[in-house]
Amino acid sequence: MSPRTTPRLASLALATALLGGVLSGCGTAPWNEGDEQAAPAAPVSATPSVTPSPTPTAKLVNDLAKGSAKRTLTAGGVEVAVTYYSELALDRWSPEATKPLNVALTASFPDGSEQDIYLRSVEARVDVAGEDGPLPAAEPLTDQADVDPGYLVTEPSSYSEVLTLPALDPAARSVTLNLTYELLAQSAPKSKRYLKQTASDTLEIALATT
Repeated sequence: MSPRTTPRLASLALATALLGGVLSGCGTAPWNEGDEQAAPAAPVSATPSVTPSPTPTAKLVNDLAKGSAKRTLTAGGVEVAVTYYSELALDRWSPEATKPLNVALTASFPDGSEQDIYLRSVEARVDVAGEDGPLPAAEPLTDQADVDPGYLVTEPSSYSEVLTLPALDPAARSVTLNLTYELLAQSAPKSKRYLKQTASDTLEIALATT
């Protein structure tokens, strides 16, 4: 015959059974629930929209903006003074118009030498540009001396000529004249021997648009 179970032992067994049932039915203990919860997603910072800055419009250069342009050029030992101007108002220098450019030139020796200086030729290469870049160039403008050895330009003598720019592409917005002056200078006073010298210049002119 089995020994009699005391009331205290029976109560302890019942409490143990009940606790085991509670634990097996509830799953994860409340103090461990935080370990299994997913970490909150990190906030996504929105990339601020950037408005592109407007591209500045290039300002056209106009060397005749004041009505004329004066340059001092050097060709070897010769100093050349050139003045450019136009008798046609610049607001009428449209691409389609015929555009006269006056060129006045005189030369001298800065060291005081007295040899004569002659201008053999003038050539202007005409580059044309529109808003989107270069356009077909115009034919070069030239003036070749028809006397030998050339036009006397020793100061106070001078050279004056009008170079005429033709009608250009309607899309043209500016012209650049690349000028070359070919000179002959006496090797000594009254000598028939000459030294060839070359002077170069660049003139930019904005065109009028409607």
